[in-house]
Amino acid sequence: MDLRPRRSALFLPASNPKALAKARTLSADVVILDLEDAVAPEAKAEARAAAVSAVREGGWGRRELVIRVNGLDTEWGAADLAAAAAAGPDAVLVPKVSDCAGLRAYDAALAPAPAATRLWTMIETCAVVPELPAIAALGATTRLSAFVLGTNDLAKDMHAQIKPGRAPFLPILSAAVCAARAHGLIVIDGVCNEFRDPEVLRREATQGLEFGFDGKSLIHPDQIGPCNEVFSPSEQEIEAARSVVAAFEDPGNAGKGAIRLEGRMVELLHLEQARRTLAIAAAIS
Repeated sequence: MDLRPRRSALFLPASNPKALAKARTLSADVVILDLEDAVAPEAKAEARAAAVSAVREGGWGRRELVIRVNGLDTEWGAADLAAAAAAGPDAVLVPKVSDCAGLRAYDAALAPAPAATRLWTMIETCAVVPELPAIAALGATTRLSAFVLGTNDLAKDMHAQIKPGRAPFLPILSAAVCAARAHGLIVIDGVCNEFRDPEVLRREATQGLEFGFDGKSLIHPDQIGPCNEVFSPSEQEIEAARSVVAAFEDPGNAGKGAIRLEGRMVELLHLEQARRTLAIAAAIS
């Protein structure tokens, strides 16, 4: 299981040199160099060159570096994918995939990329929702390794409103998490537009954590700290996980599928959860 922390995934326009320089100092787990929504048409070529340079220059430390390209149905998409494949970031994030054929087209375009470069896809259209299980299953035969929710584009496609609680999107959030987990994919929640209000972000991030997301995509550096805090195991959770692991390692409990611990029953599934909590905590520290 890939337990690299992805609590915070910060989008930033690749056409902004100051943003690129600052990103190397931030505590985001993932930096997404955006060539799509955040870049004006006249700056697309410049942004592409800057993203490639940023990957090749390095200096990103433990941060995961991702390039979000324009779609293959745009005039920039093919050139973006060719440049990203040659640069070899940790992953290439592709927009508005709605079916398996679309995902396979992006996978084919990344054929020249290093084997370690993964394919991430935005989940941001109405058409993709019934295809989520089939697309997630392609993780077994393609570079696909992550879903990233695009709730703003979903709202546009659905004619829905984004309000506290995100009620119109809850079934889609749950479906995306289930499909991703069924096939071993990473799954990252959509952005919170209220970047000036950390409490709004904290509530959305907590909701995402409850749904099972690995982390949340962000649009402003001020969102990183609260998001990292929400998606990090608390000291209480870490201690509880250690207690579960220690209890199952006790020779007196050898071979047992369920044991009593501090007045409650814990099973092997709780042991698996506890080990995952400890692995995440170790990866973060």
